[in-house]
Formats: sequence, structure tokens, C-alpha cells
Amino acid sequence: MPQSLSAVYVHAVFSTKGRRPFLREAAVRTEMHACLGGISKRLDCPPLIVGGIDDHVHLLVRFGRTITQADWIKEIKRVSSLWIKERAPDDCNDFAWQAGYGVFSVSRSRLDAVHGYIATQDRHHRKTSFEDELRGLLRKHEMAWDERYVWD
Repeated sequence: MPQSLSAVYVHAVFSTKGRRPFLREAAVRTEMHACLGGISKRLDCPPLIVGGIDDHVHLLVRFGRTITQADWIKEIKRVSSLWIKERAPDDCNDFAWQAGYGVFSVSRSRLDAVHGYIATQDRHHRKTSFEDELRGLLRKHEMAWDERYVWD
């Protein structure tokens, strides 16, 4: 086959360092989601949706063929951190993303469900904390983790 093709979808989630609510203001949150989506698109990982609440984000993307997960996350965190510090230097001078992240595979048949889940984060987090949400995702994907190293 002379052409390389890929249809791999992933759901990424990560929080602000210490889950500080830097994205509490709706306008800042909307702009951050757009920023993250734009960075991901430039990295050949076009977003289907970017969402989240004041202290964490979710990205559902069609993953590119030429980048590793680690490099993708590193670059979207790096560029978005610079962006928010320039946008609101007084309020976000000490902004940082947590060091870690979760990336989960999504089958084509589950894209609509994951999209809906990300779109309704405000409602979801009226009942569930970020920590419990991430634990649930880790369990669902049968991943082992150590609580000492997940939360920073």
C-alpha cells in the first residue's frame, strides 16, 4: 500500500497543577479550549471536541500518524501555558498544567458517547470530582495506577 492511513481516536484528560481553578471564568475557559484545539490541529491531531471545567480539560481527537502521545501532550501543554500567561499575565503568571495526563483509546462506535460526555462536563462535575472521574476512567480502561503519583 503506497499510502499510509490511520484512524485512531483518543480521549486525553489532564488538570491544572494542584487543580487550581484558573479556567473558572467562562470566557477564559472557552478561549483555552479553542487554543488547545488549534494547537492539536497544527500537530495533525484534529479535535472532535475540547471541553472541561475550571481545573481540567478533555480532548477527543483523531490522532496523527507522525507524533507520539507524549510529544503531543507536551506541546499542547507548553504552547497553551505560554498563551494563557500572555493573555492574563496578572491572573495567570503562575499557571501550570499537572505533570501527568491520561490518554485513552476510543473506538469509532463510541465517539458520540465520549463527545457527549465531554460536552456535558459542567453537569457531570456537579456530582463527581475530578479525582473520582479520573479513577473511573482508569478502572474502565483496566489501568493500574499509584495514588501517590497521579495527583500533583
